[in-house]
Amino acid sequence: MTTTKRLGPEPKATEDEVLIVAECFGAEVPTFQGEGPSCGHPALFIRLSRCNLTCTKCDTKYTWDWCRFDQRKESTKRSVAGLVAWAASSPVELVVITGGEPLIQQARLVPLALGLLAAGKRVEFETNGTIAPTPQLVADGVRFNVSPKLASFGVKETKSIVPAALEAFVASGRATFKFVASTVHDLDRIAELADAHRLAPVWVMPEGTTPEVITATTRVLADGVAARHWHFTTRLHVLAFADTRGR
Repeated sequence: MTTTKRLGPEPKATEDEVLIVAECFGAEVPTFQGEGPSCGHPALFIRLSRCNLTCTKCDTKYTWDWCRFDQRKESTKRSVAGLVAWAASSPVELVVITGGEPLIQQARLVPLALGLLAAGKRVEFETNGTIAPTPQLVADGVRFNVSPKLASFGVKETKSIVPAALEAFVASGRATFKFVASTVHDLDRIAELADAHRLAPVWVMPEGTTPEVITATTRVLADGVAARHWHFTTRLHVLAFADTRGR
């Protein structure tokens, strides 16, 4: 059973003020950022619907796989003003905007990010790194957790690795690069990509949707990550909440 609570009715908004949202959580039932540089920080989540990739190992297929999920049930249109008000109602400072791939809706994310910042929040975008951020989105208080997907994640790298977009994130000075890995071979591929595109800092996260798999994969990767002087992150939400949706 999901612990996610849908937002209530909102005033009508014009199309340029509306985002397609999968779920929002962290206000009614507290949680924290489970991955990356802010792992363990209390967090609110705005998960947007839709993605431009179709990774076979994706754990949020309900944001884009309409063969398995009903998009009418899994997504809803929400106003920017309503989302800002929802986040502002919580004392939690960090708001994570994730997906799917949130930057698909980038034009409407600019007023959302600015509204959250004005409400005293700091913002992290979780993105697959295939779409460059607009200059308006690169603002003080905004960070990008860029997670380029390797072929081992079940996607062709001709689609998931977009050099121009990665270069834009590097140039922003507001990005970290978080790779999902399951084997030592994955670490070799990450090193190639980091060298080719000057990606830094690099974070590695073990692939897995159960505590047992995450622990086992952590032990496979730990020496190689340490030897390269990269950062290592777990999936804390999986360890804490058994991958319960909305936590």
